Parts: sequence; C-alpha cells; structure tokens
Amino acid sequence: MDLFDKDNRFNAANLVTYLNITMGVMAIYFIVKGDFFTAIVLAWIGGACDIVDGKLARKYNLSTEFGIQLDSFADFLSFVVMPAFLLFYAVKQYSGMTGIEELVLGLVFIWYIINGLIRLVEFNLKVDAGEVAKFFEGVPTPLGAILLWVLYLLTAYGLISSGYIIAFMVMVIAWSLNSNIKIPHP
Repeated sequence: MDLFDKDNRFNAANLVTYLNITMGVMAIYFIVKGDFFTAIVLAWIGGACDIVDGKLARKYNLSTEFGIQLDSFADFLSFVVMPAFLLFYAVKQYSGMTGIEELVLGLVFIWYIINGLIRLVEFNLKVDAGEVAKFFEGVPTPLGAILLWVLYLLTAYGLISSGYIIAFMVMVIAWSLNSNIKIPHP
C-alpha cells in the first residue's frame, strides 16, 4: 500500500482525515459523558488534523474528488456537529435551563447544523481538487467551531447563563457560515 498514491483511499492525507473523524466521534462520546475537557482536547487534535491533511494533499499531489468529499464529511462531524453538541450539553449543565429554553436551544442547534451542512456542500460545489481560493466566502466551519467554543467558555465560566442569549449568538454564527463575509484563506 503506497501512502503517496493519490488513488489509494488510505493515502497519507486521507489517513489524517480519518484521524480527524475519529477525534470528532470520540469527542462526542466524552461530551455525552460530561467530560468536556477531554472532548475539547480531542477537538483541537481534530482541528490540527484538518490543517495537516490539506497540507499533505497539496504537497504530495494527493488531492482528489474523494479526498475533498471526505474532508467535508470530517469537517461536518468535527466542526459542525461536535461543537454544537458540546455547547448544547454545556449550556444544559451550567445554566439549568427550563424545558422551553432547552427546546428552543435544541432547535437553534439543529438550524446551526443544517447551515453548516449547507456551507460545506456549497463549498464542495465551488472547489476544484488541489485549488485553494484566496478568500473564503462566509465563515468557514472550523472558525464557526472556534466561535462556538468561545461561547462554551463564556458559559462554563458563568459569564453567560441564559440559553436564550446563547441561542441568539448561535443563530448569528449559523447565519455567518453562509454569508457574503470574506475571510482570508490561511
């Protein structure tokens, strides 16, 4: 098995993407268990994998349509679904929400997840294998995840205790994912 064969589904870049997916799944497990610290560490490892897989793909000419799709699936799990779970469970634990507040927040996170999915699908429709745009249009999902983690910190440290305030902020972040905001590509 050649790790630098672009047609190999288990090439070096894809293996790092699979590791990103693994970190996202493991993070969700720890979130459900209430171990937010471990989940966040795993999420940051997943984020590092997202950077490394792209660099490997470009450096060793491993970019393929399969790799692009795989990377978006990994991004969906690690930067859309997992951070939404993290913030939802954190707000639930730290804020003592009412039933209506929990329902509203849950619906907002579903809206966030749908917007994240739309963003990734639209991105895939616009990108060609191996090409990197100068700017992202809309907030990229990894940056959206970082913004959710900031909200997590504000909640965990008691600076925001209302699920409704979190819901409003998450709706703004969800909107920004598919906005016309220009973000420079690193």
